Amino acid sequence: RMVRRVAAAVPRRAKSTTQAGSRLAALREELDKDGAGIDEFVGSTPPPSIEEEQKKTPGIRKPLRKKKIERKPEWLKAEFVKGESLQNYQRLKDTVKGLGLATVCEEARCPNIGECWGGKEGTATATIMLMGDTCTRACRFCAVKTSNAPPPLDPNEPEKVADAIHRWGLDYVVLTSVDRDDLHDGGANHMAECISRLKDTADPPLVECLTPDFSGNFDHVEVVAKSGLDVFAHNMETVEALQSKVRDRRANYHQSLSVLRHAKKCVPEMVTKTSLMLGCGETEDEIRSCLEDLRKNDVDVVTFGQYLRPSKKHMKVASYVTPEDFQKWQDEAERMGFLYVASGPLVRSSYKAGEFFLTNVLKERQERKKKMGSGD
Repeated sequence: RMVRRVAAAVPRRAKSTTQAGSRLAALREELDKDGAGIDEFVGSTPPPSIEEEQKKTPGIRKPLRKKKIERKPEWLKAEFVKGESLQNYQRLKDTVKGLGLATVCEEARCPNIGECWGGKEGTATATIMLMGDTCTRACRFCAVKTSNAPPPLDPNEPEKVADAIHRWGLDYVVLTSVDRDDLHDGGANHMAECISRLKDTADPPLVECLTPDFSGNFDHVEVVAKSGLDVFAHNMETVEALQSKVRDRRANYHQSLSVLRHAKKCVPEMVTKTSLMLGCGETEDEIRSCLEDLRKNDVDVVTFGQYLRPSKKHMKVASYVTPEDFQKWQDEAERMGFLYVASGPLVRSSYKAGEFFLTNVLKERQERKKKMGSGD
């Protein structure tokens, strides 16, 4: 019985298929009469994949936001180097490159490099950075490269530095250095040798050295202080409350004060100097308290300058201090008894040292010595 049913069903399916074929043939004829074939509706090419469609049709994109450009105040624009200044600038740059020396002017991206390097022979200033271009510390304001294992010291650096200074014909030299916590003496003996070589001439230049803190080791401070320096400089950088925010954790306020104090103790007639950045978030009372601490520790010279952010990786500028406020701090520091004060938005610790310091402090001392010698 089941077999008969299956056999009977087969003709029905065939008939159904025949009817469907007839309807399709009729549809083709109808379309052909209208001038359109079925191929117009069913293409022979397979539909594109999802990946291909995505490539053809770009996704919906959010409108790009305009980058917010931080505009600096007009008073922070440095002058363009040109004419004779450009020639002097290139002369110093070629010497530095030729001798394989580093300068803090370049490494720290100083805004005054054109003005300082572009000075006439004898007045141009370039701050040579001793012991390489890589520091073992990572202060949040500084653009100098950092590493726990910097390259070894160049034993020929003292000779190279003396050669460069004599070529430039400078009468006032500023040396600085990276921190070298990887060395047993922090680099003190190397720095002292560089200074001694500069002073070992018939007409030696005046030498200022901006030193690291030597981790507070007084023996190392003394080595540099007694090397023949005219000016021992070490920067406080900022007020006490902001030390941990601004400086490397191995530096601190009271350690820096003790370095300046001990240098003066070692050589009482030597000038001691420090620098403060403004615009880091400090208050007026904090600045004033710092100045009082500096005077208590017999620091002779202080400079004020605007903190400028080297890159987005560094700490942000809290505020731009006006030239009027810089003048206010200069007046106040002078009233407190500092021997000399330099204060301005673009002033740096070694900025125009030949002009700021030489003409205002050392010549004054020379005049006093002449008067004492003549018995007036």
